[in-house]
Amino acid sequence: MPSAEDVAKRLQLVRDRCRQAADRSGRSIDNITLLCVSKTWPAEVVQYAIDAGQIEFGENKVQEGQEKVPALASNLDWHLIGHLQRNKVRKALPLFSTLHGIDSLKLANAVDRVAGELSLRPKILFEVNVGDEESKFGFSPDGLRESFSDLLKLQHVEIRGLMCIPPAVAKPDLARPYFQRLVSLRDELAQAHAVALPELSMGMSGDFEVAIEEGSTMVRVGSSIFGPRNYPPAQ
Repeated sequence: MPSAEDVAKRLQLVRDRCRQAADRSGRSIDNITLLCVSKTWPAEVVQYAIDAGQIEFGENKVQEGQEKVPALASNLDWHLIGHLQRNKVRKALPLFSTLHGIDSLKLANAVDRVAGELSLRPKILFEVNVGDEESKFGFSPDGLRESFSDLLKLQHVEIRGLMCIPPAVAKPDLARPYFQRLVSLRDELAQAHAVALPELSMGMSGDFEVAIEEGSTMVRVGSSIFGPRNYPPAQ
């Protein structure tokens, strides 16, 4: 289990690396959100990051959000960054301000319908399978192009942009073409449909600096802050 001092030091190092990457690409760090990914870590460890000034957090599973969100300060901004099943939408919406993994028109319609019923207006990002991997969720680029007009008809959500998880690569620089692909798709859709899509959620512990250099506005960093995860044994 990491100590409060460990988490604070690592968090500051990640913030410094984000700032340096922003400087290298001529961008303002104020336009980049660091999401501290707290999956598998208990609330008391998440509290160490809060004590170090962190407000934005990312969770992969609705069930973990149900445990942690009520146990921690009410001013935190929680994002669901993992896959969302349609049968979990009603549980997710009261917990998370932003959903990163909207990967199909069916899921988007379910979120929109439930948000209307709950009088909520979540922010959403469309997940794109930039590496065309069978093991990954997400719209294909062509699938998102085909669905986008219908997605813009949603009434109870705020469409903010796109998200991706590139294929695993040996070196961070090798992820650069996948980030560029997401940026190009965002620019294409924004121009074709005359809409603002300001957010690009891309970059994790292994490649967040490259992602920032390529235009990411949200990086999702967990192990570089909390340390290696201790996954529970399979049941």
